[in-house]
Amino acid sequence: MTVQEIRAFNRFYTNLIGALDYSRQLHAPYTLTESRVLYELAHSPRTDAADLRTELSLDSGYLSRLLAKFEKDGLIERGPSAKDTRRRRVSLTARGRGTADLLDERSRESVGSLLSSVPPGDRPRLAEAMRDIRAILSDAGRRPPRREDVLLHEPRPGDLGWIVQRNAALYTAEYGWNTDYEGLVARIVADFAEDHDPILERVWIAELDGRQVGSVMCVRDEAPGAARLRLLLVEPDARGLGIGDRLVSACVEFARGVGYREMVLWTNDVLSSARRIYQRHGFVLVDEKPHRSFGADLVGQDWRLDLLGTQE
Repeated sequence: MTVQEIRAFNRFYTNLIGALDYSRQLHAPYTLTESRVLYELAHSPRTDAADLRTELSLDSGYLSRLLAKFEKDGLIERGPSAKDTRRRRVSLTARGRGTADLLDERSRESVGSLLSSVPPGDRPRLAEAMRDIRAILSDAGRRPPRREDVLLHEPRPGDLGWIVQRNAALYTAEYGWNTDYEGLVARIVADFAEDHDPILERVWIAELDGRQVGSVMCVRDEAPGAARLRLLLVEPDARGLGIGDRLVSACVEFARGVGYREMVLWTNDVLSSARRIYQRHGFVLVDEKPHRSFGADLVGQDWRLDLLGTQE
């Protein structure tokens, strides 16, 4: 590959997305750089000014002026970092989060419009090619992933289907479970998609370098005042980054915040890594019994967490 080929691709892509055409830009009244900073503040756990400067490779003076503008507009608040008082923590205000959400929505609509011209059969190939380019050229291709690189977000179009597909594939590969398990996951996900309470029920997707690497659900249980944790999953190549802990924490904090009295879950004794995560968060084993499911002999377990009497 030559330098000219890369430059030709750059010209093609910037023209395609209208990066040089102000009339087509979705970020007004914010520049592309300003919009990217708002995105990082909305989605990244690294919110110190120094971290933003490093992550985005921005000049410190330029970033300082940009943050001052955001503060004047009521989009951010700044204060001492909880970890290091020599550093400055930056957080979005309610107005700032609303602005970031609007810009993110516009960006997704723009990409969706672009993808609408791509035949469905070509989209997986396009996504794979983009992942290959990022892996080869970015730092992610030369260093191991870090815990702070993992983002949690609510499901986007296609994410619920991903939960079904990855649960089926992983549990077949790792435990030999049959399609009965895929059917169970499909029903759980379909019930959530068709009829869930957005105030009391939620799904989280863990994302690393632009791809899904984990998920969990918090739904209402049949018992009054109880939430149920379901379908905790972490991709094998993303384990060891604390993703399972973060997903369970998100579930527990959400359930406690909306007023559930307890959280329950059902699992099987062969899922030892998941059980250790539950125990670290204060779940207590309340019952277990053998059963034959998913083409295997298993021991099912019921776990419970008192949300009123425990704090993480």
